Amino acid sequence: MSTMMGLGNYRFSLNTSAYQQFRRSIEYRWQGQERLQNDPAMQYLGHGMEQIDLEGTIYPEFRGGLDQIEQMKRAADKGEPLLLIDGMGGIWGRWVITRLEENREVFLKGGIPRKISFRMSISKYGED
Repeated sequence: MSTMMGLGNYRFSLNTSAYQQFRRSIEYRWQGQERLQNDPAMQYLGHGMEQIDLEGTIYPEFRGGLDQIEQMKRAADKGEPLLLIDGMGGIWGRWVITRLEENREVFLKGGIPRKISFRMSISKYGED
């Protein structure tokens, strides 16, 4: 299996839930300090929140099965920070799942979807 990224025990891969979009945002905190007869001076307070949004599509009939979103949900339900490792072995630290969206389309008998789109948002836990 060609792993794209691992979040805790969950693996994003071409054989399961491949993401087609990876979006990362990092905030940097600055505070203005008022000065007499001068423009405010900006003081750097450090890193703010770091977030990753993953968007992808699962075709349950092709690979991975119907349980992919439930596996993501079980990881989130634990309420614990999860180790994030990219497919090249890079360690990104611990992250938490903050949002999980699912969209089911093109149904078979019994309401079985042929296509499941997902979006997952994760935020950096903030090591001590």
